[in-house]
Amino acid sequence: MNLSLLIIIGLIFLAVVALLLYLFRTSFLSDYQKKQLEFSEHLQRQLLMGQDLFSKRMDELNQSLQVKLHENVEKTSLTFGDVVKRLALIDQAQQKMTELSNQVLDLQTLLSDKKTRGAFGEMQLSQLIGNLIPPGHYILQASLANGTRVDCLLMLPAPTGNLAIDAKFPLENYQRMLGCSEPEKKPFEAAFRRDIKKHIEDIASKYIIPGETAEGAVMFIPAESIFADLHAHFPDLIDYSHQKKVFITSPTTLMAVLTTAASVIKEDLTRAKSLEIRQLLNALGEDFRRFQIRMDQLSRHIHQSAEDVDQACTSALKLVKQFDKIERAE
Repeated sequence: MNLSLLIIIGLIFLAVVALLLYLFRTSFLSDYQKKQLEFSEHLQRQLLMGQDLFSKRMDELNQSLQVKLHENVEKTSLTFGDVVKRLALIDQAQQKMTELSNQVLDLQTLLSDKKTRGAFGEMQLSQLIGNLIPPGHYILQASLANGTRVDCLLMLPAPTGNLAIDAKFPLENYQRMLGCSEPEKKPFEAAFRRDIKKHIEDIASKYIIPGETAEGAVMFIPAESIFADLHAHFPDLIDYSHQKKVFITSPTTLMAVLTTAASVIKEDLTRAKSLEIRQLLNALGEDFRRFQIRMDQLSRHIHQSAEDVDQACTSALKLVKQFDKIERAE
């Protein structure tokens, strides 16, 4: 009698436990499905918001890049237009100087004094540099590590480096050569050749400094006539200057050099901005990939939890079946 009572009580207890497990399973699955649905909807909303934000940022970056490129193209066009206008003005000025040569001060008289000549060359160089090169990319009267001072140091991007420009020019023997008769020219020609050769050597030794300046330097001659005379009658000096990596220029040729340098500087600045934008895009892409990885991990955890619940429910059903068998056997 006592044994039957205990069996009945045990069966009742097992039935209550099975009922509680069944109710718990039903409630848990209902809540779980509800939470899973809410989480899925929340996840979809977050993904849509992330996609919208990413698209918006990409559109803003593309628009900013297009605006910058458009502005750079316009500025470059304006710069080249200004250069063409200035070249036209220089041509007009040269024609007027030729027409009024008998009414104005002779250039040789103007440059007869060494200090006046140096100031004249530096003034021309300063005007050309200031008109063509952006501020911050050149230094007038720059001091170098070897203790020398150069008239202008043009700071160009790598691999060119800092380019030294000298505006001084030995003109005394050239003036004497022009002021004498043909038979008397040879001694002054020889002296002028020595002066120019020495000046080339001085520029090469003072202004070409490995690791600090470019591999070459520029000699600026502030008169087109002297520059033309050098190329026409002293080709050996031109060859020697090339050997020493000293490039002789006149106002017109220096303008071409500076125009090219300005284009290189602008291209380097544009490249730097493009690299910065590319880095920002790469960083944004990395953030989005990390977000995707974390979402995948969270999804796997959710699926694992669902499998664990299903397995617990399966175990509960097995227990119920065992109790049913016990009850039938009784």
